Amino acid sequence: MTPHHTYRTLTGTSRLAGVMGWPVSHSKSPRLQGYWLAKYGIDGCYMPLPVKPENFETALKSLRDLGFAGVNVTIPHKEAAMAACDQLSDRAKRVGAVNTITFTENGEVLGDNTDGFGFVENLRQVAPDSAFASGPAVVLGAGGACRAVLVSLLEEDCPEIRLTNRTRKRAEDLATEINDPRIKVVDWPLAPDALLGASLVVNTTSLGMVGQPKLEIDLDGLPQTALVTDIVYAPLMTDLLVKARERGNPIVDGLGMLLHQARPGFHRWFAIDPEVTQELRDFVLSPD
Repeated sequence: MTPHHTYRTLTGTSRLAGVMGWPVSHSKSPRLQGYWLAKYGIDGCYMPLPVKPENFETALKSLRDLGFAGVNVTIPHKEAAMAACDQLSDRAKRVGAVNTITFTENGEVLGDNTDGFGFVENLRQVAPDSAFASGPAVVLGAGGACRAVLVSLLEEDCPEIRLTNRTRKRAEDLATEINDPRIKVVDWPLAPDALLGASLVVNTTSLGMVGQPKLEIDLDGLPQTALVTDIVYAPLMTDLLVKARERGNPIVDGLGMLLHQARPGFHRWFAIDPEVTQELRDFVLSPD
């Protein structure tokens, strides 16, 4: 019997968690976390929590006071969540956003950012031979997800990051804020020589996503050994990944980043470090 066919009732000691967003109906987190709760037979519940931006801080404190173990935070609350936390992890400070909150027994609100963890763990699981320190990475974008990817690559001792964005100033501002000499801003669109010697290409932009313009990129100059990944997972196989696969590059889709970034919160709230499996991927992607 698969986890989604296992029905349970909550008890008076159920552990409670959820995801705060506005809107939040699109979130796959309740499906993902609900799968794990069922798989591990945990007395708990993870629910969608639609909260308007002006009510965020009040709602967060109310959830703490109601006995919730913690919450995930998604758009548009990730920056507001930082200000509402009593303590922040080092990686949350470096990324400048919070996506995972834990409430302690003494009422403290602890904020963390697990996006970079999810990014790295996804690559490690799907492409275990990839070595982040083996060569330059080329990163497309300059938004919040990009920042988490940059921080995680720097922590993994990536020797050089070539950062590019449609609006060059945003990339330059991001590089200035992170302030690491390994980040070098290059022109958009990418010139072939910007890909020379690269061991990794990461798209963190929305280009190529369902309903968004295509990502126009010329992969000439990219070594065939370079790993190509896209943090977009709708569609699962973006134009970038299709193009990379056709020329013989190893590829990793973006769904695993979503799944792995959920692990630290689940571990803190429900005391189990859950597995990311093919069955989980299929379940999260299935419509029912």
